[in-house]
Amino acid sequence: MIEILKKEEFIITVIIVILGIVTHRLIIWSASKISERVSRSELRKQYVSRYFGYILWTLCLISIILVWGINNDGFWVALGSAFAVVGVALFANWSILSNVTASFILYFTFPYKIGDRVRIHDKDLPVTATIKDIKGFYTLLETSEGEEITYPNNLLLQKGVSILHQRKESIFDITNETDPTAT
Repeated sequence: MIEILKKEEFIITVIIVILGIVTHRLIIWSASKISERVSRSELRKQYVSRYFGYILWTLCLISIILVWGINNDGFWVALGSAFAVVGVALFANWSILSNVTASFILYFTFPYKIGDRVRIHDKDLPVTATIKDIKGFYTLLETSEGEEITYPNNLLLQKGVSILHQRKESIFDITNETDPTAT
């Protein structure tokens, strides 16, 4: 009887691993297709694949643990404690989670991409720079003077951003004094 149960658990474990592999490959393939369609860099595709992979394989590991029915109270207490610590850390630093979420939103929906020259309309710290990379927590910008700026992704979603293309400055930077068409 015990051998039959172990055999069933082994088969279910194999099925979970196979489903994990297939799902991960599907995510990689989907990220590749979306990257081609919306002109995103290979590095951004790798970030998305990696983050989804972490989530997927963590869920697979927890599923396997549940299938094998590990009833060691110490294990569950340790796992619960670890989740509690991570939950408190994320709640205390909600901006970290919002930056990761913003990274996904920037990847899938926003019109600017790596290499674009942009103007971030922030009344306290306006920035005109070229996007060098969009990472999980921040966007790396480089000004025309060669200064590198790390700008949080969640702030990039909250501020107005102009894609300048060939322009030196945004139309929002032109005042009536310098605008020849002003009356």
